[in-house]
Amino acid sequence: MKKIVISLILITADLFIINAQKRDINFYIGQAKENSPLINQAKNENKIVSLDLQQMNRILYKPEINVISGFTFSPIISRDNNSGSFHLVSEGATDYIGHDLALTDGGQYQALIAMRQPLLASSKYKAYENKADISRQINENNITLTIHELEQVVGYQYLLCIRSLKEAENSLSLIRNLKEQYALIQKLVENGIYKQTDLLLMQIELENYDLEYKGYRAEYISNIYDLNLICGISDTTIVALEDIEFKINPLRNARSGFLTGFRLDSLNILSDQAVNELKYKPQLDLFADAGLNAAYLPYPRRLGLSAGLAFTWNIFDGHQRSIQRKKSAVNLQTLEFRKTNFMTLNEISRSKILNQINSLDERILLNEKQAVMYEHLADAYSKELSMGEASVMDYKNLLKDISAKKKELLQLKLEKQFLINSYNFLNF
Repeated sequence: MKKIVISLILITADLFIINAQKRDINFYIGQAKENSPLINQAKNENKIVSLDLQQMNRILYKPEINVISGFTFSPIISRDNNSGSFHLVSEGATDYIGHDLALTDGGQYQALIAMRQPLLASSKYKAYENKADISRQINENNITLTIHELEQVVGYQYLLCIRSLKEAENSLSLIRNLKEQYALIQKLVENGIYKQTDLLLMQIELENYDLEYKGYRAEYISNIYDLNLICGISDTTIVALEDIEFKINPLRNARSGFLTGFRLDSLNILSDQAVNELKYKPQLDLFADAGLNAAYLPYPRRLGLSAGLAFTWNIFDGHQRSIQRKKSAVNLQTLEFRKTNFMTLNEISRSKILNQINSLDERILLNEKQAVMYEHLADAYSKELSMGEASVMDYKNLLKDISAKKKELLQLKLEKQFLINSYNFLNF
């Protein structure tokens, strides 16, 4: 019965590791980019920028045509010739009750098609075109930064999954090793070399490692769900992840992606200022209308047309122009301060991480040497067990030490990977 229990433990463990579908980090990064709402929003904002520029092109270069209609009646009661008669439209009354004919002309009757065409719009359009170009660059840079951030976040969660997976694999390796020794002890118990209590001790230890393995397996499944959540993956299939080893990216000679954002923000402030300056430019419009425009009862002979030019130029608005320029200057100063502060903090953070990585490399090297020594010691104990010369309790304690050393070495290596992932995020 004990053999059957141990076999089932190994079968369950092997199925979890071996039969799972394999995926790598590039798959998850690709899914995260495809399903990112921030990237989708930035792309749509670029479309809006293009549509806004098209709209401004129509406003500045295309005529605006409207239909204008309105009818105002100003009836009077005429008292000329002591008549007291009602007139819908006066024909020259001098003594009357009603609105003053000098103001109303007896009424207003309009049915016009009016057109207004802006002139001299090229310089204005260039300002809007420049602002649209900067907005597009900002959106593209936001996409680049979002992708870079996704790579860091996905990489972090991917490493959490790898840690759980490797811890499960370490437990599985110990289970297999202990199972072999269990079978050996069982034979030696049957031959009277070891006691039944020794076999029971091995059985308890085997079940403890199985519980540990199941805990790591549950943690791995939970981390996989979190990874799918980050990447927008609805598939709930439990997969096995391919191992990964991040490398430190070299220092960039080109402009930093983070600093590009500050540069574009500065240009955006200047472009906003340029657009604000447009209202102080002279504005010349051509206007024309055609149709009915009469003060008395309309007749066909009152149909006509008119045309002209309209000129406006803001020459004083209480120094608002100067105030806006000062506001732009303050915004630029704030942005420059933020950039300087960011560069300082970024450099300090990168130096700190590199120092931590160097320290980890030394600890990893020492732990690897100790792990090799533990493996040699385990081999020696296995030979002594096979000859009935070693204590089962000592062997059990040795396995615990080996398990602890493997965990420590795994933690150090993965901590280094986490640090490299963080460094590569900052070194962009």
